[in-house]
Amino acid sequence: MRLLLITLLFISGVYAEGEKIYNQEEFDLAVSKKLKKYSNSGLIELSRELMKKEKEIALKEMNLKKREESLEMTNKDLGKRLKEFQKSQSNFLSCLDKNDQDEKKRISHMVSVVSGMRPKTAAEVLSVQDAIIAVKILGRLKAEKVSKIFNSMDKAVSARLQKQYMSMKR
Repeated sequence: MRLLLITLLFISGVYAEGEKIYNQEEFDLAVSKKLKKYSNSGLIELSRELMKKEKEIALKEMNLKKREESLEMTNKDLGKRLKEFQKSQSNFLSCLDKNDQDEKKRISHMVSVVSGMRPKTAAEVLSVQDAIIAVKILGRLKAEKVSKIFNSMDKAVSARLQKQYMSMKR
């Protein structure tokens, strides 16, 4: 393994000399020159350099592994938070749906109550009711009953409710 590293270091030194493209003979010659440059005393320094490089590479690999683990943990945490958010969102939406259904039930109940009242009494009840709810109730009554209720109301209230009733989505 070390021999391979030494060879690679020499080869990289040969390529570092310039951007010249070598043929096989020139390459072998350049590598030979580099090897001659390092005598026995130079091999010790070369070994130290190689060991230093190996340590640096190992340290970088360890740092990369730590980063990968950190990213993986962050991904898991993000996934968990996303699931929690989706669950909260689902609960919230189901609450809204339940409220809508409950409102529809209450309006249906009020429609049956108002439809059994005399027009004058119904007019009094709907006049003091929230305009949006009153219009929803009026929208589900028969046209004859609605006209009698509007006729029994105060003219200003009747006009306001009729305007909202006309623009109501059915």
